Amino acid sequence: MLTTHPFESDADGDTLREECGVFGVAGSDAASALVALGLHALQHRGQEAAGITSFHHGQFHTHRAMGHVAGSFDRDDVIRSLPGTVAAGHVRYSTTGETALRNVQPLYAELQSGGFAIAHNGNISNAMKLRRDLVRRGSIFQSTSDTETIIHLVATSSYRTLLDRFIDALKQVEGAYSLIVMTPEGMIACRDPLGIRPLVMGRLGDAVIFASETVALDVVGATFERAIDPGELVIVQDGQIRSIRPFAQRFPRPCIFEWVYFSRPDSIEGDRSVYDVRKNIGAQLAIESPVEADLVIPVPDSGVPAALGFAQQSGIPFELGIIRSHYVGRTFIQPGDQVRHLGVKLKHNANRALIKGKRIVLVDDSIVRGTTSLKIVQMMRDAGAAEVHMRIASPPTRHSCFYGVDTPERAKLLAAKLDLGGMTDFIHADSLAFVSIDGLYKALGEARRADIRPSHCDACFTGDYPTTLTDQDESADVDQFAMLAERVS
Repeated sequence: MLTTHPFESDADGDTLREECGVFGVAGSDAASALVALGLHALQHRGQEAAGITSFHHGQFHTHRAMGHVAGSFDRDDVIRSLPGTVAAGHVRYSTTGETALRNVQPLYAELQSGGFAIAHNGNISNAMKLRRDLVRRGSIFQSTSDTETIIHLVATSSYRTLLDRFIDALKQVEGAYSLIVMTPEGMIACRDPLGIRPLVMGRLGDAVIFASETVALDVVGATFERAIDPGELVIVQDGQIRSIRPFAQRFPRPCIFEWVYFSRPDSIEGDRSVYDVRKNIGAQLAIESPVEADLVIPVPDSGVPAALGFAQQSGIPFELGIIRSHYVGRTFIQPGDQVRHLGVKLKHNANRALIKGKRIVLVDDSIVRGTTSLKIVQMMRDAGAAEVHMRIASPPTRHSCFYGVDTPERAKLLAAKLDLGGMTDFIHADSLAFVSIDGLYKALGEARRADIRPSHCDACFTGDYPTTLTDQDESADVDQFAMLAERVS
């Protein structure tokens, strides 16, 4: 599974992108090498930049680079420059802050208590307000990342111990965060009180491992122990582990889109396989929106499990009607529309002999702007498909995410602008259907009841945001004031 949709051109932005992945090791002589391997397994969560920070004999060592983990952290000299038994790493796709080396994590600062390195998966939804307040009080920011806000809150806290200062900082932020923090005393891993973003813990011999997904534990040979609970801080110091829960207990709301798209299918969430859940979603989609067809074809790679579930439930044969090249990176500079279209075909091509004359069902994970789906449908028609039906393994994405997922503004989301018929016409499909929100929860083995809070954050589908959105609300107030001023003038 890729964070960037395989059909996406750089200009389209027609995908939901996860923001980051984090990986930490405490208590291994090969800490940095293990972190590098773990980041490879989490590359799908962020392909813009990567960084690793280690701690050895009282000193912090950091290497950060733009681009993929491979090429930056697969050299012996880089790993040797990151000595120590404690290390943390981060892969990034920016949802806040510019694309620049100064924003690549882990971020590091020298505080009164000593060095402080932090890697963050998520998004702080009141970061701009906090930043303005901190700057007024004299803070000097070195990046445009929302994560740096936490560092300044720790630095300016009036509490005595570093742990208390860190907790004080977290109590001032809203939104989503899974954090790995390194200090001279040890490592801290924590999750926001709603558990919106994932974080798990494992063991490798005497070493403690933290990661965004269980697949990263698998890659380094670690044993999965448990998920970090929402609102929990796990502290690893001198080989000892302790857990504290300093926040008021709240009803957890983990991101439901981890099941649909973000997590790798070979990861485990709780006690459930992501792969199995995605197959269940596809089966539920076949029950809710059946269609007479000859073939079920996944949109590679993220649509494969759901397409398998759809095919098994419907009895329609599953086939690979779109062949993906795994050897094409970023497409060359594209001077015109015709060459840009050819760039898409470098990455994917229709299996023409299979498709010609057939009624096909395309299964994909989501529709964002709709331009990707339009290209896929057209590709099938150009290959001679008799009918092209599209089935989507998530409900319509009608709302933006403010918890660490790069979502286009709501006005650019296809489902926010058009009804089902309008979307069907836009992508030129013979039919289009999405799994219902109730069907999505059913595939998880749960139920979404209107009279109680849902068990997941599904705001991108429902608009039911589980936290306040201070920065967004202030921005909306400014926009409304500007519109009113324009009308008055």
